[in-house]
Amino acid sequence: MDAFAVAICQGLCMRKINWNYTFVIALFFGGFQALMPFLGWLLGSQFAGYIQSVDHWVAFVLLLLIGGNMVRESLSKEEEATECAVEERINLKRLTVLAVATSIDALAVGVTFAFLDVEIVSAISIIGTTTFFLSLIGVVVGNFFGARYKRRAELTGGVILILLGTKILLEHLGIFA
Repeated sequence: MDAFAVAICQGLCMRKINWNYTFVIALFFGGFQALMPFLGWLLGSQFAGYIQSVDHWVAFVLLLLIGGNMVRESLSKEEEATECAVEERINLKRLTVLAVATSIDALAVGVTFAFLDVEIVSAISIIGTTTFFLSLIGVVVGNFFGARYKRRAELTGGVILILLGTKILLEHLGIFA
């Protein structure tokens, strides 16, 4: 949802939709959203054996923090300045910073994947592909509709992460099957 929201902002920066730039933006966001959980999974798999008895709590806390932050940002009265990586030309350095910033929380999710013994190749394939298409749609939506749906998308994503973390915790505690 972070990548979708930032993609909307990139669409706002374009006077007219540029499909080459739109695909580059989607590739950056999709690529980094796939790369970061993989790196987190690599890190987490090194430590999974040491903290397996509390891994569900770690997953819950990480997802709660990430989701809570997304909800807080979506409800904040402060309007974030639109950081444009696309104006007349695409700025790859700025786009890289935006892609890393929107995917840094995916690093923590990757650590969670290691604790939950998730099949990482299929997970990052789904994450990367989904983010690619959502970013593609986000640029188009941003260019067409403006910033109207940014907060709603971020709020929805945050609530979903909190619910997912709660489900993981309840399953491991035997409360929810």
